[in-house]
Amino acid sequence: MDRPELHLPKKRFGQHFLEDPNTARIVARGVTDEDVVLEVGPGRGALTVILAEGAKLVHALELDPDVLPTLQEALKEYRNVLIYQGEALTFDYGTLDPLPNKLIANLPYNVASPLVLKLLEEAHFLMDLRFMVQLEVARRMAADRRTKDYGAYTVLVQLLARVRMEHKVSPRVFDPPPRVWSGIVAMERREFPKHYERVKELVLASFKSRRKRLVNNLSEALRGDALDALHAIGRGPDTRAEELRPEHFVVLSRVLWEAG
Repeated sequence: MDRPELHLPKKRFGQHFLEDPNTARIVARGVTDEDVVLEVGPGRGALTVILAEGAKLVHALELDPDVLPTLQEALKEYRNVLIYQGEALTFDYGTLDPLPNKLIANLPYNVASPLVLKLLEEAHFLMDLRFMVQLEVARRMAADRRTKDYGAYTVLVQLLARVRMEHKVSPRVFDPPPRVWSGIVAMERREFPKHYERVKELVLASFKSRRKRLVNNLSEALRGDALDALHAIGRGPDTRAEELRPEHFVVLSRVLWEAG
């Protein structure tokens, strides 16, 4: 049987296929034969092969049906990889059997940010996430307060996981090379916050305008109580959202709720 032709990347899918096995091994670091791994965006399978060699089972979700013959050819020697064709943001990860305990992936650039937050919010069975994303996105996930990268997205991600950016990755390890560097991010799930949706609503409102004081980003009905809530965490009326740690928003939300 003839080998399938090498699949060419598609711009509309944000495809930048990982080519370097050494980088793939760094992304896959920590995988053991007890792990059931979810990989989103396996592409041609460079990382999938490394995962198949180390994990108990790999669930590989690929959007582009045209890349599947190349992926299947790369994995023909492995019996512990299940391949699915579907869209990452709408796929029902709860239907995977057995459920994965880790996400390991070179995430497609065009869905990475919303996908990571979705998995943290909804896929509670994923205890560890280790993936490669655009460096700008990696920095936003791992940002410290009072920095330009720190925003509502940072707070929400860090409420749900301990986050580290571990490596910068050159464009040269991809086909085609992206115009930007990438970063490898490691996340370890935290205990899910109580009343998370309420906290999330407050976080999104608080960062609506970074230049404004936090209280001025809230509705008029909440502003008075918000001043009292800030005082409860040792903060004054001029506090901006970017000055607060993620856990501060949990306290603010609780105080506002009790006041209301």
